[in-house]
Amino acid sequence: MFQLKLLVFRFWMLCMKVSTFILPFRQPELFTGAGASLELCEAIANDGHDTVLIVTDAMLVELGLIQPMQDKLSALGITSVVFDGVKPDPTIEQIEAGVTRYKAENCQAILAVGGGSSIDAAKIIAARIKNNKPIRKMEGLFRVFWGMAPLYAVPTTAGTGSEVTIAAVVSDPERKKKMSVIDLKLVPQKAALDGALMTGLPAPITAATGMDALTHAVEAYISRNANKKTDAHAIDATKLIFEHLPTAFHDGKNLQAREQMALASYKAGVAFTIAGVGYVHAISHNLGAYYHVPHGLANAIVLPYILDFSKPNCAGRLADLARAVGLQGSNDTELADAFIAKIRAMNADFGIPTVIEKLQKADISQIRKAAQWEALSTYAVPRYLTDSQAEGLIARMLPA
Repeated sequence: MFQLKLLVFRFWMLCMKVSTFILPFRQPELFTGAGASLELCEAIANDGHDTVLIVTDAMLVELGLIQPMQDKLSALGITSVVFDGVKPDPTIEQIEAGVTRYKAENCQAILAVGGGSSIDAAKIIAARIKNNKPIRKMEGLFRVFWGMAPLYAVPTTAGTGSEVTIAAVVSDPERKKKMSVIDLKLVPQKAALDGALMTGLPAPITAATGMDALTHAVEAYISRNANKKTDAHAIDATKLIFEHLPTAFHDGKNLQAREQMALASYKAGVAFTIAGVGYVHAISHNLGAYYHVPHGLANAIVLPYILDFSKPNCAGRLADLARAVGLQGSNDTELADAFIAKIRAMNADFGIPTVIEKLQKADISQIRKAAQWEALSTYAVPRYLTDSQAEGLIARMLPA
């Protein structure tokens, strides 16, 4: 039965691969370098908007990172309204509160400032404004029929790549589920990669978000839907992360490391928005839904386990990445092992654990079930887990 199901999903993934050559993937107009966020404010003014909803989280407001953009917008004659109700793993309720605020203040555009949660929330808010239907009705592929409100993005972490992706994730607490809304229309019009906004990011968040970006790059590269364009971006991102993430972690004020990590995150986003991701994300999404484990942290923990399992079907691809970052080995298998070992070593250096502390044995079956469906129906992974293999792999992450 599993083999028959696998054939059906392999055919579906083949159709998806063909579509990547047909669909009009686009990238936002990009502003880069220190001060890029203020350049983006000028672009918003040039686009003719006079009232903008800034979607962010309360911590960034408290830290004063939003104020310079507000001041710039004000100097340009634009009224900014701050909605700082976004929390990690934004929920349907938070999205609806943002929609209500947008309409009440007669806004014409949205500026997302923050990590993946803020940008994802802004995407769904923008989509809800133009699509008068419940968020659950937009879950899945290409259901944002009527476009969205003008959207601009300023990432303040180097991890999700949400400023360039066609996806947004929202939590549905009632169903203990993270919903993915996937549509070409979700890409922001313009984005700013401003490394100066990231220099104060705490080391643990730097590590988790950086490993999130690495997961995007690696899963895109070993995906069966990878192509020459995604390969180039995935390799570039992997090289940048291996070179600059340790510096950003240990020396958070290093502007060059921050800027290069922002670029790496963007490149990884370009790669996976076309090639897709895989089992790491399928499992991590459900760990987040059940236990609110931060997504980047979950990805970092799960990644080496999945690469160990996938290696028999993608050793050559992992070896490519190993060579790109200067690792040594006499054959593809040795190089693949060296690459996985290096990821484990980076996790250890960053203080990232090897287990999920909140994981409960009683939940593994349901987590496996949801992760299997997500992976089988969405991702062109190099090797599929059987149900028993999936449960065994997740169980390896139980705390002692």
